[in-house]
Order: sequence, then C-alpha cells, then structure tokens
Amino acid sequence: MAKLYESGENYLETILMLRSQGKSARSIDVARELEVSKPSVSRAVGILRTGGFIRVEDDGELMLTESGQEIAERIYERHQVLTDWLIQIGVSAETAAADACKLEHHISEESFCCLKRHILGE
Repeated sequence: MAKLYESGENYLETILMLRSQGKSARSIDVARELEVSKPSVSRAVGILRTGGFIRVEDDGELMLTESGQEIAERIYERHQVLTDWLIQIGVSAETAAADACKLEHHISEESFCCLKRHILGE
C-alpha cells in the first residue's frame, strides 16, 4: 500500500462526506468541496487509485476501496471529535473546524485515543 499524505487523507475524507450526504462524489464535486482545481483533483485521483484507496466508476463516481474507507472514517472521526471538543472549550465553530482539520492528520493514534476517552468521559 502506498504512503498516504495529508492531502490524500483530505480527498478520502471529502469523498466519504459527500457520499454520506447522498451527494455525487465525482472529481468536479471534490474540487468544489475542497476549493481546488480540477487538475489537482485529477492528479490526486490518479495517485489514490494507483495506491488502492479509490476506484473510479464508469460514470466518474469516486468510490472508496476498503482501505480507503477505513482511512476516511478514521480521519472523519478525528475531525468530528476534535471539532466538537474545541467548540466545547470556547473556540468558534469555524476556527474549530479549521484547526481540527490540521490536528487530525498529525496527532498520534495513542494521543487521539487518550484525548477521545477524556473528552467522552470513557
């Protein structure tokens, strides 16, 4: 499996979010959602497809593979937990979402699990 960088994780998370909202997840949809150029998405799609994280259907829909789905769900969970926590401690929703997006890619699994347990009172 290819190494996945922060931008790749963002693409997978965006595909997951679009599909879970019942929206189309074609390259143009991802480009709009992430506010990036269509050529940037085309390049990322090629890398993610070669890495085994997504497949592209005949109609252009981007589908997560099993490994792509696992990564997207992990990143999305981190995003949700961190955003909610930052809002709870007084950060504005917009700043919390932006900061969570930065943190979700760099926090270790150990630290995130401990933080999540603390936040959720587990």
